[in-house]
Amino acid sequence: MAENIASDDFGRGVMDDAHVAEGIMVQAEHCRRNDAPVTARIVEAQLALMQGENMIGRRIANWPGLPLEDALPLRLAGGLHHLHLTGADDRMGPIYRGEVTDQAEVDAVIAAITHDHGARLLPWLDGPPQTNEAGRSANFMAALLWLSPKIGTQFELNELGASAGINSMMDRYHYDLGGVSVGPENSPMRIRPDWHGPPPPDSLVTITYIHGCDQAPIDLSDPASALRVKSYVWPENLDRLARMDAAIALAAVKPPNVVKADALDWVLERLSAPQDPYVVRIFNHSIVWQYIPEDRRQKIRAAIEAAGQKATPERPLAWVMLETNRETFKHELSVKYWPGPDDWHVLAEAHAHGAWIDWRGD
Repeated sequence: MAENIASDDFGRGVMDDAHVAEGIMVQAEHCRRNDAPVTARIVEAQLALMQGENMIGRRIANWPGLPLEDALPLRLAGGLHHLHLTGADDRMGPIYRGEVTDQAEVDAVIAAITHDHGARLLPWLDGPPQTNEAGRSANFMAALLWLSPKIGTQFELNELGASAGINSMMDRYHYDLGGVSVGPENSPMRIRPDWHGPPPPDSLVTITYIHGCDQAPIDLSDPASALRVKSYVWPENLDRLARMDAAIALAAVKPPNVVKADALDWVLERLSAPQDPYVVRIFNHSIVWQYIPEDRRQKIRAAIEAAGQKATPERPLAWVMLETNRETFKHELSVKYWPGPDDWHVLAEAHAHGAWIDWRGD
C-alpha cells in the first residue's frame, strides 16, 4: 500500500486524503448495512470536515495509519456522543433522534460542534473505540452449545481484547437462542437475537472460569469510564444502550475479571498455565482481531495452533471468534477445536451488535 503514502512537513508517512476518504465511505456503508443510518451520516460528515480548517478536520485528513482498520471515523463518533450524553452540547440531539437527516445539515452541525469543542474532541482520536456489546456474547454461547457434545461440557473462557469485560460476564446473562434457553433465569440481562436457521444443540454448558485481557481495560464501576464505553454505542441502537445499562449494573455488583495485558503476551501466559482436566480451554474474541498488529496476530495464531496440536481429550482446546470478513464485511462466527478436524467451522453470520444470528451449525 506504499503508493497511498504521502509525506507531511515533518517527513512522517501519512495516508493521502483520498485513501482516508475511501475508509470513511466504507465505514459509512458498513453502518448502513448494520441498521445504523444515523451513525452512517455522522461518519460521512467527516468527509466534509476534511475539507475544513479546524483541528479535527486536519487530524482526520492527515491520518497516519489505516483509517478503516483503525476505526478512525468511529473515534470521533464516540466523542460526539459523549458530548451529548454529558449534556455538554445538545446540538447532536436532533440528528440522533432522526429529526435531521439531510447530509448537508448533518455536515454543518458537526462542523460547528468540532469547531467549538475541538480541544475536548481531539483526544478521542488518540485510540480505537472500546466497543463492548453484550449482544455478541450470544454468538459465544451458541458456539459453546455446538462444542459441548464434541469436546466437553465444561469451559474455561479467555477473552482477548475484552475492553470493559462486558462479554467476560456472559455466564451471568440469560439467552434465548432459537428457542434454546441458557443461563440464569433471573438475570437482568436478557439476550434474544432474531434467530434464523435451525436452533443450536440444546447441550449442557458449564462455564467454570471466565476472564479477559485488554491493553487498556475500562473499569465499569467507575461512572466516568462507564460513560465513555456507553458513548461508543451507536445512538440509534436503543436496545444496545439498554444492554449497556444492564451490564454496568451487573458490574457494580461484581466486576468482570479483566487484566491489563498485551493479547500475545497474555495468550502465551494462559497457554502455559495449568489446565483442569476435562475443562475445555477457550480463546475467544469479537470485533478485535483487526486492531491487533499483523505480526502479533501471526504469533497468536501460531501459538494457539501449536498448542492445539498437543491438545488431548483430557485437556481440549478451542478458538472461537466473531470477526469481520474483510472481503464481504459480514461478521462470521468461526470455531476451531482440538483434538478435532484441522479446519475452521463457520457456524453463523451475525449482526455486528447482536440483533440477529443466521445459524448454519454443521
